[in-house]
Amino acid sequence: MSETTKHISTRREFLGHTGRIAAATTLAGLAVPRVHAAENNTLQVALIGCGGRGTGAAADALSVKQGPTKLVAAADVFENRVRSSVEGLKKRFADKVDVPQDRQFVGFDGYQKAMDCLKPGDIAIFASPLAFRWVHFGYAVQKGLHVFMEKPITADGPTSRRMIKQAEEASKKNLKVGVGLMSRHARHLQELQQRIQDGELGDIIAMRGYRMAGPIGSAFSEKWPGNPSELLWQIQRFHSFIWASGGCFSDFNIHIIDHLCWMKNAWPVKAQAVGGRHYRGACVDQNFDSYGVEYTFADGAKLFMDGRNIAGCTDIYCSYVHGSKGLAVASKHGDCGAPSSIHKGQNPDRDSMTWQAEVPGDQRNPYVNEWNDLVDAIRADKPYNEAERGVMASAVTSLGRKAAHTGREITLEAMLNSEEEYAPDCDKWTMDSPPPLKSDADGKYPIPQPGIVTAREF
Repeated sequence: MSETTKHISTRREFLGHTGRIAAATTLAGLAVPRVHAAENNTLQVALIGCGGRGTGAAADALSVKQGPTKLVAAADVFENRVRSSVEGLKKRFADKVDVPQDRQFVGFDGYQKAMDCLKPGDIAIFASPLAFRWVHFGYAVQKGLHVFMEKPITADGPTSRRMIKQAEEASKKNLKVGVGLMSRHARHLQELQQRIQDGELGDIIAMRGYRMAGPIGSAFSEKWPGNPSELLWQIQRFHSFIWASGGCFSDFNIHIIDHLCWMKNAWPVKAQAVGGRHYRGACVDQNFDSYGVEYTFADGAKLFMDGRNIAGCTDIYCSYVHGSKGLAVASKHGDCGAPSSIHKGQNPDRDSMTWQAEVPGDQRNPYVNEWNDLVDAIRADKPYNEAERGVMASAVTSLGRKAAHTGREITLEAMLNSEEEYAPDCDKWTMDSPPPLKSDADGKYPIPQPGIVTAREF
């Protein structure tokens, strides 16, 4: 079991209790690679999901210290995204990008075609909506590819169990897997976590996380305009739909939830929460615009996570750890903003500060760090698989979301064992497929109703 999960038995318990672990995906057979590196030590990269975050991940892959790396294939369900991403990366990285038209793939099967361009030991990047993560990961493991996948990576129990199984298969094949939870690669947070584990804060009593800002991303959506197809439109507006992103709570808050659980070196065992929809106007998405979640750990310690997407309110975006010996500022601003600090007492003022992180200039970007760490593990053949931890962080975030959406206290074990799957059979989708969530005659979608709809989220 990974270091981050050794203090709880939830994962093994749910695997043992479940008895119906979903099998890893069975996809098309291996294809003969159509692209070969000019140099034996070149790591070829395929990008699946060519939006902003995927393009950013590809840029980080091409910027690693332990090169050479080369982008050789790209895939998305939108042709303009593939073209724009490849053209933009080509302008920045010139000869590190070799993606001619016949290696630019459009469609739901594009992930297979892009990965078929790689040889075993190359790298696949997954940055499409999370519903497809298990599909793409299963194919990569089958082909013997290293992987970098964006967060969150699951939104429900069945896909979480499926990906745990796939993560185990990846480890058996000695494949390296990175997950885009970059806080774990922020050097100031790494030092703070070690200091907390060494007892500098004493016993952790409570932790607080905040991501409260105005409307962002695609979390607010009005009725489907009729073009493109309803499925493709939902993919474009992925923050609006639980099946595609876990909704705004999962996509926006997972970084802070993950790094605070890391500070505690444990995952919570249950959650209860509140939330509501306020100034939604004509919006038909599935999100609340305010959430307040109380997570409880096995020893009774608490993690409070507040999220808000309402214009005109006070913006707060940071995280704190309260211990019996003092207080730590984990993220000063943002998902993992430096510098972290430790203070006497419970007020984070300068006079009470006993330590503040100092990070070398070339180590200050956690997005770059996570790619350097992944490629270093590939080059040096060191154990490296963040998939299980990524699943647990995703499941814990979904636990808080589901507690708010149902109005019920829910255990992590129940979340992981749930049979409710939000995008079943997405591995079979085509460009003509209907969406997993269909609008009604008024163009509206089912929304959470706490206390009324409690057996599921909506």
